[in-house]
Amino acid sequence: MASEDVKTTESAVTTIVNLAEEAKLAREGVKAPSHAILSICKSLVAGGVAGGVSRTAVAPLERLKILLQVQNPHNIKYSGTIQGLKYIWRTEGFRGLFKGNGTNCARIVPNSAVKFFSYEQASQGILYLYQQQTGNGDAQLTPLLRLGAGACAGIIAMSATYPMDMVRGRLTVQTEKSPYQYRGMFHALSTVLRQEGPRALYKGWLPSVIGVVPYVGLNFAVYESLKDWLVKSRPFGLVEDSELSVTTRLACGAVAGTIGQTVAYPLDVIRRRMQMVGWKDAASIVTGDGRSKAPLEYNGMVDAFRKTVRHEGVGALYKGLVPNSVKVVPSIAIAFVTYEMVKDILGVEIRISD
Repeated sequence: MASEDVKTTESAVTTIVNLAEEAKLAREGVKAPSHAILSICKSLVAGGVAGGVSRTAVAPLERLKILLQVQNPHNIKYSGTIQGLKYIWRTEGFRGLFKGNGTNCARIVPNSAVKFFSYEQASQGILYLYQQQTGNGDAQLTPLLRLGAGACAGIIAMSATYPMDMVRGRLTVQTEKSPYQYRGMFHALSTVLRQEGPRALYKGWLPSVIGVVPYVGLNFAVYESLKDWLVKSRPFGLVEDSELSVTTRLACGAVAGTIGQTVAYPLDVIRRRMQMVGWKDAASIVTGDGRSKAPLEYNGMVDAFRKTVRHEGVGALYKGLVPNSVKVVPSIAIAFVTYEMVKDILGVEIRISD
């Protein structure tokens, strides 16, 4: 949940580490400091473009996922992936498939920038503490410590751009039948701020933060375990000379990402539902078209979990999981290909001194 962010492999930590490695190489061996900064900026641009293209490609599945997560259980309109996509097309047309995607894409560059610089600071602080603890001034970050730095950076970046994600959720579920229409991201932000106060922009923030731990941790553990197993067992001729191909690494990333998302998914559902609380003139998908049974109100994360399970069963915590899982592989593939193409166009490289 961390629910949220696409990079080279749709894993926030992977991209952070890649960018940080470039920065490290630049600091240690680049001939001109200006080149290091330029290279990092180009990588951020490449990541932003790749994220925008991949998110747009799977935007219909992303919107359907959120609609399934928050729709009023007493007035079901979306009952499955195929049916849901057909219903959106029939009632809202082609543009309806991409509602909220603009705000989703707008988050990429600021999120990536904050994440990168946060990772730099977190890794330096963690490395200093590690060197002090071990008494070894030459000690380097271990993979586990990098994971911790990546998780810290992910939480900071997510928090910095969370208001954009909050209004994105509302823009996504908004339909033509909604009593009041947000006209865009900035209008939604100002409206929420005026009507519900600044705290409303961070509704659902806590489950988002908590979700970072299982998502990032499982992503990392499953990916490394799969990679080690493939190198040792060499099934189906997938490994040559103890090296995994790009396609195989992407497949490992897709499996790891799917498992991580599945375990953390209930927190994503609760986050989205909490974002809808207090919405004056809410979208009809949330209110149930004026049915007698109004949508549930939640007093916090624990209350949201309790009421969701009590009124809808444990299965409600996994509403929208199918479209969310379906979009993982194409999203990763598109992001990776686009990232590499943009890097080639921009000429992203690190020149290491002899």
